[in-house]
Amino acid sequence: MNSYMLKRAIAVVPILIGISFLAFILINLRTSDPAEIALRVNQVNSPTEEMIQDMREELGLDKPFLVRYSNWLMDSLKGDFGMSFVTHKPVIDEIAEALPATLYLAGAALIIILFLSIVIGVLCSIYEGSVVDKVLRGIVFLSNAMPNFWVGILLMWLFALKLDWFDTSGMEKPSSIILPAVTLSFVYISTYVRLIRNNMIKNKNENFTLYAKVRGLKESTIIVKVFKNSLQTSITALGMSIPKLIAGTVVVENIFAWPGIGRLCVTAIFNSDLPIIQAYILIMAVMFVVCNLLVDVINNMIDPRLRKEA
Repeated sequence: MNSYMLKRAIAVVPILIGISFLAFILINLRTSDPAEIALRVNQVNSPTEEMIQDMREELGLDKPFLVRYSNWLMDSLKGDFGMSFVTHKPVIDEIAEALPATLYLAGAALIIILFLSIVIGVLCSIYEGSVVDKVLRGIVFLSNAMPNFWVGILLMWLFALKLDWFDTSGMEKPSSIILPAVTLSFVYISTYVRLIRNNMIKNKNENFTLYAKVRGLKESTIIVKVFKNSLQTSITALGMSIPKLIAGTVVVENIFAWPGIGRLCVTAIFNSDLPIIQAYILIMAVMFVVCNLLVDVINNMIDPRLRKEA
């Protein structure tokens, strides 16, 4: 097991380097000049060529591409993502200020996803093929077809403008998290309902379920056993959904003016603030890879067959 974990950890390194290099290339293909935009954002309406050149030298944009990439990569490994082109503050401070709000939003959405997915998935498997099963799945899959931005606008219109139950934007009150979290969770619920339902239906026909019935165990006990043995696929999907939740807050944060890292990244894109964009991409890549690695390790700990294959 330790050997497997070591091999997986080593394999992560070239993946992250490749992602960072590709992201660096794509970001630098932009036609707009970050130096000129940085001057205009800082109230310089008509920057001269000399001013732009001086700003390029100040920001280090005059150096060759590979030199800039290697310097950025080495500094990033030390936790130094550089200075913002616009605010001239350390990027790590900007991210550290915005990240807690994003984690709060993603955590609330994850709780909603897990609760509704487990309840609906278990009910659909128990009442397989019945009206309850078909109605619940129809509602869930219909909600999955709705884009996040449209769901957010509808929820805001109904619960904030018409009913006046929640705020339309910001995070001034504890209740402000409800609408953004529900909006963010909509896309993921149907995936987990389908996984839990299908795996439970499959495991209901396995030998261990038949043996449990022969032993005379309670129906609730059998359902719990079937549920536990149906979690492996869901855990694997969950490992990828956690970073996707955090990365997917970009649209929701901008709709609800949520002061998180997604909104920070969108602002940085409009301002060509390359250090923040590069740091955001690298952090998201690390989260995806690390969560995937943790899920593999957890699955190997749970399932002896996977440990044997590893």
